[in-house]
Amino acid sequence: MSDTENNYKDSSNLTNWVRCMLYAQIVVAIISIGSNFFEYQLLSDYQNGVYTSQEQAIADGEANDQRQQMVALVYVAVFIVSGLLILRWIHRANYNARQLGAKDMEFTPGWSIGYYFIPILTLWKPFQAMKEIWRASHNPDSWPTEKASSILGLWWFLWIVTNMLGQAVFRMSAGAEELQEFMRINILTQVSDALAIPLALVTLSIVNSIFRAQSVAYESANK
Repeated sequence: MSDTENNYKDSSNLTNWVRCMLYAQIVVAIISIGSNFFEYQLLSDYQNGVYTSQEQAIADGEANDQRQQMVALVYVAVFIVSGLLILRWIHRANYNARQLGAKDMEFTPGWSIGYYFIPILTLWKPFQAMKEIWRASHNPDSWPTEKASSILGLWWFLWIVTNMLGQAVFRMSAGAEELQEFMRINILTQVSDALAIPLALVTLSIVNSIFRAQSVAYESANK
């Protein structure tokens, strides 16, 4: 039994869970877009004076708030769970790349996820770590000469933009009082939700590609 076979950790189950949660992100994002669309229509009705009954306006507002709270709870739960699983998957992918023979990698398994939590450095270090994992997974023996796919750049661009939008929505929500402010927040939220869909699809593509590359390399090393 080779050293690779001894130390390599099968990531099939973990990868399947990540896939499921990424699909769940897409579903929840679509639901959130629909819910926010209905909220925008309600806010527009308020602005245009559609309601002639204050009681009906209050009732519809309360129903909207309850729906939005429910969607938000599910949204947060899905993204927390999927985020933790993806971080675990990145840690495992970095570790396995090393076990497959990749030498002198700059990022350790721990730091490949640790940089996500360090201000400023989180803007580029996680991207560099993922590029290294990609290259080391697709060509463990000569990974420094391996080119990374352009899809990684798209992934990181979408990640940065969605995070910036999320922070903007959070800051605006904290001080929003006027109807127009809530409508702007709603639009930004819908844009963020819409971008979350291609982000999940691109992430899924990266996960699948690295998993397949590592699986092939593992099988070749243990024939």
